[in-house]
This record gives sequence, C-alpha cells and structure tokens, in this order.
Amino acid sequence: MRKTLVGIYERLLKVYGQLHWWPAKSPFEVIVGAILTQNTAWSNVEKAIRNLEVAQALSPAMLVDLPLAEVERLIQPSGYFRQKAQRLRIFARHLMERHGGSLVRLLDGPLDDVRKELLELKGIGPETADSILLYAAHFPTFVVDAYTVRIFSRLGILDGKEKYGEVRDLFLAHLPHDSFLFNEYHALIVEHGKTCCRKKKPLCNACSLSDICFYYGHPG
Repeated sequence: MRKTLVGIYERLLKVYGQLHWWPAKSPFEVIVGAILTQNTAWSNVEKAIRNLEVAQALSPAMLVDLPLAEVERLIQPSGYFRQKAQRLRIFARHLMERHGGSLVRLLDGPLDDVRKELLELKGIGPETADSILLYAAHFPTFVVDAYTVRIFSRLGILDGKEKYGEVRDLFLAHLPHDSFLFNEYHALIVEHGKTCCRKKKPLCNACSLSDICFYYGHPG
C-alpha cells in the first residue's frame, strides 16, 4: 500500500507541481480560513478574510470584542455566516481565556493532545482540526475531505463507506510522517478533484491515474 500511495503522490506532483497550500499570512489566518471554508468555495473565504483584514478584526482579541452582528457582516461572503461567526467567537474566546491569546501555547504539545483540545470546541470537526494542525502548526497529520474519498474510492483503494478516522489512519500507517509531504499530498488531491476527477463528468481521458483507476474501466 505504501508503494501505491507514494506512486499516486508522485504522479499528481508531476502533473500539478508543488502547490504550497495553505495561502495565508499567519497561522491565525489559516485557522480562520479553516473554519470559514466549511461548506463553501475558497474564493468566498478569501473575500471574508479580506473583510476581516480591512476591519482590523483578524485577531482573537478583536473577534472576541467585536459585536457578533459585526463579525457576521464581515464574514457574510463565506456563507452560513451566523453559524461560522459563533464558531470563530468560540475559538477566539477559548484561545484568549485558556492560552492568553497565544497560538504558540495552544499548539505547543503532542499532536494527539492538541487535536483532542481542538475537537472539544463546538464547530471544529476532524477535518477542520487536522487542517489547523497541518497547515497552521505543521504537525504531521493527514487531512481527509470529500475529494480524498472520491478519488481513492474510484481508484479502488477505498469503498467510500469508511469513517474519517479510518481514511486518515490509512495514510498515516503507510506514509512517512512528514508534514511537508502531507501538506502537498492533500493539496494535490484537492486540485485533482477540482480539475480532473470531478464529481460529475470527470475528465478520465486526461487523468494521469486512469491506468490504475477502477472507475475508468467500470464507470457508474
């Protein structure tokens, strides 16, 4: 399995090159983006982050102090803005009250301990937690999303019924625990899922993985 997973990574890397995801100016901006990107396109998240930046509200202290209605207004482009404003407020308040507003203190610990703390916060599920750990703190954890499940199910590696933790464990068990590798691998999966291995009308004839793809030979 290790050889297969590494081989897929190398093929995707050859096609797309290094993608250097996540685009952000600070670890806190990564975390804000990870919360805002739930159920929306990244282009919408960028608009919301820009609004926060212009309003000088891209900090835990400001997210706690601003009226909730104002946070909602600023992040409205990201969709589900009332729910997401509450989630941002919960995270920011936790960071201020438990860690003095310091991300370094929050993220300074064993991966499993920090992950457990993040998952205890309302609105932060496994995918968001792993995004924070990988992209903001450079912990060697693997992020699983819908693109991952789609691509690897079509390749015949997954059956599509696995739980999040089972898919994450597959990658952790068979790949070197390297944050750079996990960062690039996930970014490549997302890019491939968006541009080629689409949910509808995938571009199978242009796919660099078609010769090892079960779906290509058995569509539908």
